[in-house]
Parts: sequence; C-alpha cells; structure tokens
Amino acid sequence: MSFTIDVHHHILPDVFYRATNDVHNPVGGIKPPPWSRESMLSYMDDAGIDVAITSISTPGVHMGDDAKARELARRVNELSADLIKERPDRLGGFAALPLPDVDGALRELEYAMDVLKMDGVVLFSNARGIYLGDARFKPLFDELERRKAVVFVHPTASFDASSRGLDLPDTLIDFTADTTRAIAQMHYKNVFARTPNVKYIFSHAGGTTPFLAKRLAIIDEMNVMPGAEERGTAADTFRRLYWDTALSWSPANMEMLRSVAGMGQVLFGSDYPYLRRDLAVNCRSEVEQSPVLAPEESRAVMAGNALKLFPRLSASAALRT
Repeated sequence: MSFTIDVHHHILPDVFYRATNDVHNPVGGIKPPPWSRESMLSYMDDAGIDVAITSISTPGVHMGDDAKARELARRVNELSADLIKERPDRLGGFAALPLPDVDGALRELEYAMDVLKMDGVVLFSNARGIYLGDARFKPLFDELERRKAVVFVHPTASFDASSRGLDLPDTLIDFTADTTRAIAQMHYKNVFARTPNVKYIFSHAGGTTPFLAKRLAIIDEMNVMPGAEERGTAADTFRRLYWDTALSWSPANMEMLRSVAGMGQVLFGSDYPYLRRDLAVNCRSEVEQSPVLAPEESRAVMAGNALKLFPRLSASAALRT
C-alpha cells in the first residue's frame, strides 16, 4: 500500500461537540459516532492511513459569543497539539480560529503557529453568515499570506434559512453549495490573487466548483466582474488550489479534478468519522486503485502532493515505505 496522508480527518472531543452541536439535531444533519483518540488510531490502522492532519468540524468554535469562542479555540488547539506531541509520526493538525472575531482569530493564529507549532488552520465556508471573501476578514488573510500558511476550508451550514426548506440534511446538498459560494466569492473579491503564497485546500473536491468551472470561465470571458486585471481567470486560480477527495472519489469526480486542477493538486481525504466506518475504511483503497489514475498519480494523491505542503512528514514517509 502507498504511504497515505489524510488531510480531511476530524477530531470531535466532547469539549467541542457539547459546545457546538445539539445531539438531537447535529449540524449537517448526520450524527457522527463518539470520537476518541483510540477510535481514531484504530480507524487509521484499519484503513491503512499513515498520517492524519486533524481538524474540528462544522460549525467551528463560534456560537455567537467572542469570549467563549476564543476559549474554545484555545482548548481544542491545545488538545490537538497534545495529540501531535504523543504521536508526531501519525498526526498533524489544523488550528481552529474564532471567526468572525478577527482580532481573536489573529491572536489564536499567532499562538497556534508560533507556540503550538500547528500545521495550518481550518476555516469554514462562512463564519456566522460572513463568507471568507468578505473585506472584514482582510487582516486575517494578510497575516496568512505573510506566514505562507496552509488553510483547510471546510463547509458549514448556510445562515439562509431557505436552504433548509426542502427538509434535507445540509450535508447532502448545501454543504457542497456553501463551499462553492466561498470559492466564487474569494475568487471574484480577489482574495486568492492577494494571497498567492497561501496553500488553500478545499473539502469535498471543492463542492460543486469543478462542475461549474465552465460557468466561471464564461463569466471571466464576458468580463462582467470588476478586478479581472488583478485576479486573472478562474481557470488559472483553480490550478493553484488544492482539492481533497472526501466523499468525492468517484472516477467522474477524479476526471473533473484532472481537467480543472490537475492531479498534482488533489489530496486524499476520508471525512472520518462522519462517513460510516466501513465506507471510510474502504475509501482509501478505492482512491488508490481508481481506474482513472495512473500509478504515479495515485501515489501523488495518496501522499506525494501532501508532502509538499507538510514537509515535516517526510521522515514518517521514509520510515513507513
């Protein structure tokens, strides 16, 4: 089996889950099984995953109170850092930030990167209804650019109540749509253009973005959005972003990613523990053995592309291959 790095792997400690989710109505609509360090490592062993870059999940740490969000971000980040210290050969971590509190996010970014030595940060497609392309978040993105940070972008529920009018779980349709909203706004508000050194990873193959790439290309060709001279085309932007395979590893998904981004920008992701365990275990081998991937492409997706973002893991790769 190829050395494997899972960049979409959630930790759901009780301190986080109790503070952010209603057990009877979980965010996204699907209740995950209880999380523990032991269950996480057991899953990784069963699936053949060598390293997981962990992150908290939806809805993030901010539930409406800045002070509580700052406290929760600190607690989950220190917990994640402790896990990494215990198993630096098996674990990495994306730090949580208390957006939309920008001042709190900047302080936590400094602590997480400089003191805890986290591998990057996790942001959500919107922070209490404010999307990532909003000008209010510019100071944070300026600092992420200065640090040349790795930023993992995960969907969360839209604040538009009409998105739940179909009586369907958010994770079914709206999560992918919300990722697309964030990508489109970040592109057309020139966030990507202003942060060329930030390494962005978008969950679930970018939601519906690959499917809609031609629509964005037409908008670019028509030149109806201001700022085109600075940002360039969506097609060029997409080849600089990274895209994970979580819930999006079908041959058709892979072919779209090859066309839109190139296989050098695709990373393996499992979405553990939200994906049922047997499906999560099997997804690794299904990605590795995808009929549309050449052997060198498969190795790149499983770990080679991620090692460019997380070079500290090269030692683990050398030991386990």
